[in-house]
Amino acid sequence: MPISPTPIIYALIFVAVLLLVEGIYLLVFGKSISLNNKVNRRLEMLDKGQRRDQVLEQLRKEATQHMKAQGIPVYALLASKAQKANIAFSPTALIGVMGLVSVFAFLGLTLGTQASPPVRVVLALVMGVGGVYFWVNGKANKRLKMAEEQLSDAVELMVRSLRVGHPFSSAIQAVAKEIPDPLGTEFGIIADEAAYGRNVVDCLRDLAERLDMQDLRFLAVAVSIQQTSGGNLAEVLDGLAKVIRARFRLFRRVRAITAEPKWSGVFLSGFPIAVLLAILIISPGYYDGVKETPAFVPAAIVAFTLLGCNMLFMKIMTTIKV
Repeated sequence: MPISPTPIIYALIFVAVLLLVEGIYLLVFGKSISLNNKVNRRLEMLDKGQRRDQVLEQLRKEATQHMKAQGIPVYALLASKAQKANIAFSPTALIGVMGLVSVFAFLGLTLGTQASPPVRVVLALVMGVGGVYFWVNGKANKRLKMAEEQLSDAVELMVRSLRVGHPFSSAIQAVAKEIPDPLGTEFGIIADEAAYGRNVVDCLRDLAERLDMQDLRFLAVAVSIQQTSGGNLAEVLDGLAKVIRARFRLFRRVRAITAEPKWSGVFLSGFPIAVLLAILIISPGYYDGVKETPAFVPAAIVAFTLLGCNMLFMKIMTTIKV
């Protein structure tokens, strides 16, 4: 019973592309861009002797460079994700990485498969662009998740700083020093910009838009109202921290409740595809007797359309925004 190794080879080449992108990123920037460091990246850069203005300029460039490059063809697909992930690669360098991993994928396809050159070129481009997008999307999701978890701690730290009599700028500095990445560096940028004369509210709003976080927008609104109308900012931020924690607990509860339906949806959506792939691998000629009939293509289109509708419907049913 012949088993075709081609799908396995394609999967292995795609995994190799992801590992290559991660390896290049770590080779260029080392562990300084890791979100697992206890000391945030801004403080590490300052400890290495860089001036405060140089660190601020570099971090601001990295934070905004991707959205400024949305006009570049193909790159617009991942500009927003790259900004949220705060990828240290410049847009040009990231496009170069796409080209490099596409060449690597083409070489892998050439050595491991018998596909024609045009097919190998198309597959290599899809793997190169898709692999980089998949990698950037994973980085963005991880970074945003960590930022959401850190925000309540950061706000509570600001509350404690305000209650002992420190000004709000010092509270921002405390967050920049005590909280690890990603929020530590982001609040460090805010602290440096405020030190050079920029309005803190504008800095918070920019951060909220870059990360697309509703809780950060609430923080910016609270600080803006306090600056305009006065009031006890510590009490307002204390209430905000409690709301953020309660919302996060509710989100985790909803995620736990919907975990079983989500996996059921994944199974129901993926099982037909898995069966189809198993049939094609175990018996490549299984459909030879019917694939030349007039009804084969329309039936296949209807089947895959219904499968797509099933995936979409299960996604809608199991996605609850908190």
